[in-house]
Amino acid sequence: QVQLVESGGGLVQTGDSLTLTCVASGRSLSNYYMGWFRQGPGKEREFVAYITFSGKSSEYANFVEGRFTISRDNANNTMYLQMNNLKPEDTAVYYCAAALINTRAPSQYRYWGPGTQVTVSS
Repeated sequence: QVQLVESGGGLVQTGDSLTLTCVASGRSLSNYYMGWFRQGPGKEREFVAYITFSGKSSEYANFVEGRFTISRDNANNTMYLQMNNLKPEDTAVYYCAAALINTRAPSQYRYWGPGTQVTVSS
């Protein structure tokens, strides 16, 4: 019922910024909690951030440390992740996802995009 596509990844240096975009098709994005996840080389997929239906509330993983901002534009079925002060540890494939409940668990998200690569050099 929902298809997601990420964009905006790339190769940057430590301290640089990137904005990731997730565009949805199918059902309205306003029907879902939306989350960003990431998976580094040889690592498990981990939670980055999620945002509620209205966009008025959000939560972040501890490693974000105030550097990232998640937002959504339901009228255009679009979600964003603004990332500032990037570190080499942020290198990963980043995925957007949609869920019917408020959760940090990847297994609870029903729909996923194919991912976009973010690489941060030292």
